[in-house]
Amino acid sequence: MTALAKEKKPKEINTHPNRIGIKEAAGYTIAEAGNMFNLTYISGYLKLFMTDVLKIPAAWAGIMLIVTRLWDCINDPIWGAMVAKKPPVKDGKFRPYLKWVSVPLGVSTVLCFLPYHKLTSNTVILFVIALVAYTFYGMMYTGMNIPFGSLASVITDDPKGRTLLSTFRSIGSGVGGAVVSLLAPMLIYTVRLDGSGNPMLDPQTGKVIEDADGNKMFIFGLVMGILSVIFYLWGYKTTKERVPSAPDPKFDFKATYMGLLKSRPFVTVALAGVLISGQLQFNSFNAYLYKNYFLNTGLGTIGTICNYLPMVIFVLLTPKLVERFGKKELCGNFSVIAAGASVLIAVLANNKTFLNFIDPVNGRLPAWIFMVSLLLIGFGYTFVSLTCWAVVMDVIDYQEYKTGIRNESAVYAVYTFSRKLGQTIADGLGLFLLQWADYSGDTYGFVEGTSQKIMLICTVIPAVVYTGVWLLMKFGYPLDRERLKPIYAFIREKRENESLLTQENPLV
Repeated sequence: MTALAKEKKPKEINTHPNRIGIKEAAGYTIAEAGNMFNLTYISGYLKLFMTDVLKIPAAWAGIMLIVTRLWDCINDPIWGAMVAKKPPVKDGKFRPYLKWVSVPLGVSTVLCFLPYHKLTSNTVILFVIALVAYTFYGMMYTGMNIPFGSLASVITDDPKGRTLLSTFRSIGSGVGGAVVSLLAPMLIYTVRLDGSGNPMLDPQTGKVIEDADGNKMFIFGLVMGILSVIFYLWGYKTTKERVPSAPDPKFDFKATYMGLLKSRPFVTVALAGVLISGQLQFNSFNAYLYKNYFLNTGLGTIGTICNYLPMVIFVLLTPKLVERFGKKELCGNFSVIAAGASVLIAVLANNKTFLNFIDPVNGRLPAWIFMVSLLLIGFGYTFVSLTCWAVVMDVIDYQEYKTGIRNESAVYAVYTFSRKLGQTIADGLGLFLLQWADYSGDTYGFVEGTSQKIMLICTVIPAVVYTGVWLLMKFGYPLDRERLKPIYAFIREKRENESLLTQENPLV
């Protein structure tokens, strides 16, 4: 080595007092995976269970979802206020809910898939039972999601640690969602048999026809419910609350929520939450597309791989990329790819000239083109998925920076409701559109007119949603990398002052 050789740059050491490591982030990841076992199965397959197993008309199922969301308008803010006002216990303020609510939530998932049709064939009774079960699930999901989401903001206030938590939460979300999305298509269907016990074939393609099996769906739901409880308890055991979080006995319900609605960062994130969760929910309608257009339910597994592969590629790079470029910058610049790909597939999949060119025999979109579009959308959407929870934590910090008051529970209550609202709009709209497409629980194989309408539904709606997410993150959300710097500095200084005050006077 010569004197002119460059000195090796010393490795930067994180000295933040509330820094966290991989082990704790992994515990939070496991709890999120358990969360997604419930959410993905309910979101992806409850509609199919209602329409194809319970034989509830699609429009009725849509009405049920609207009714439950109307109840959530009352339920979610109440949960948020309860969590905000409850004083911390020995294990913290938010962490104990992983222990308290995990079992009721797991039970509620199982109740949604009980084979009630074996007890009665009355559609009204089945509708009421399904409504009660799903409402109970929604209440328990809120009771878990508000404190679980708030937990991330009190595990650490280190920006790097929060990005790590958000990234690992996205890993848990991806793994939990992928487990359900990969396994369910292989395990919940049964081949339809004719009167002689032979597999029924689609008259146009000769492919075997498959139906949703109520017994298999119940067993799968039972397994997911049990695993979710185990994973939540694992997260409870492996996490720790470091950032002080005191109860707010003077919680002003109206002032708090009205203040959030006047915050541009929060409103933008809430609107994005409606679209993000709505599209995640709407992806479940691809099950009808695979079953009644492509005639291959196994495509659900391939589609899941296409959605999650970009996330797997970028997940370890995300913290460094966020540190260098910023969350808003990555989300805004990459989500345009998802918007462009979704618009392109919506145009191609519903253009008769293109379909007759690419498939002169049947005039249908080849499955491989649809899979490629999912891969491109996943690539463009990956940073929105990986950083969305870190963005919410930035909004919480922004609210504290502007008002001096930290209301994690209120922010997560409204954000949770916005995500539920997105899910409801997606489900309700999708189910009403299925009714418009003349789909019923007895529809099987490729049905002229109906199958094309399902393709229209499953491509045009995502094109609108992904374009909306891009516009919000690129032009609506204001907290870019530079604007966050003074907020982070304010929060850190405030925490240090609070810590010093506590040390000087432990009774404060």
